[in-house]
Amino acid sequence: MLEDKFGRKFKYLRLSITDVCNYRCDYCLPDGYQGDKPEGFLSLEEVDTLVSAFANLGTEKVRITGGEPSLRKDLPDIIARVKQHPKIKHVALTTNGFLLEKQVEHWAKAGLDSINISIDSLDPAMFNAITGHDHLDRILRGIDKALALGLTVKVNAVLMRKVNQRSLQGFLDWVKQVPITLRFIELMQTGDNKVLFDAQHVSGEPLKRDLLSQGWVPILRDKVAGPAQEFSHAEYAGKIGLIMPYSKDFCATCNRLRVTAKGDLHLCLFADNGLSLREELISGDVERVEQRLVALLGDKHATHYLDVGFTGATKHLAMLGG
Repeated sequence: MLEDKFGRKFKYLRLSITDVCNYRCDYCLPDGYQGDKPEGFLSLEEVDTLVSAFANLGTEKVRITGGEPSLRKDLPDIIARVKQHPKIKHVALTTNGFLLEKQVEHWAKAGLDSINISIDSLDPAMFNAITGHDHLDRILRGIDKALALGLTVKVNAVLMRKVNQRSLQGFLDWVKQVPITLRFIELMQTGDNKVLFDAQHVSGEPLKRDLLSQGWVPILRDKVAGPAQEFSHAEYAGKIGLIMPYSKDFCATCNRLRVTAKGDLHLCLFADNGLSLREELISGDVERVEQRLVALLGDKHATHYLDVGFTGATKHLAMLGG
């Protein structure tokens, strides 16, 4: 079992398969992808070795992330390879949704259980301004298609003072009719976005108080769930989630580890640096990877230190898939 010195058990792996993204969201990649030549990412065999090691150590959920994971043409093969592990009970995908309408049937057929899509505004003009692409309508059609295929769908919206804070009612109206979980995520400071963070950060606590006052009820958190506090309402088809990394004791329930597209283990989204697993992965020796993971987990800290402005080696969220 992967357990740290603070008694936290890690049953959830966030696995990036590329750091390339075709969007230029102003809180993440405002100038677009600026990385090196997009190569050297984990192969299908290395993904299999990695997931085997995590599964043997108690991991039950794998989320495939990017960058934008659908930019890899072998995404269905990766989903299928992760899904084949009998100890992995849930395979999820986080995407910007630009290929959702065209590709979601292939992902579902490969074994995908759930999908998260980033939509920071339901206003087409604002969506275009944030992402640099006029894709909102086709993403919404893709969500309808994913729901029809039986996938669990979550939509992520980053809380920003001058963007979606004013349009919360529109989001709530949507959730009243559509059975998704809409998750509002507090804007997090990274190495490249301090000016934006200072101008746009808003706490999720006032929204939480508003939801509770309007009859929303907290939902008990599952052991492999992400960090969101989720709420339901008898009059709504969907649910609301809040991810508030600046809240007290946020890290106490941490249950996830991250591996980058080039095989670096990050013990925290805001760790000082990545810890390479590539040598062990190339060898294909699952037991060696297990031993390395157990040894490295001893360096995990109790908290991320975001509250004191520490952002570690994370220049932008596309590096690690959030």
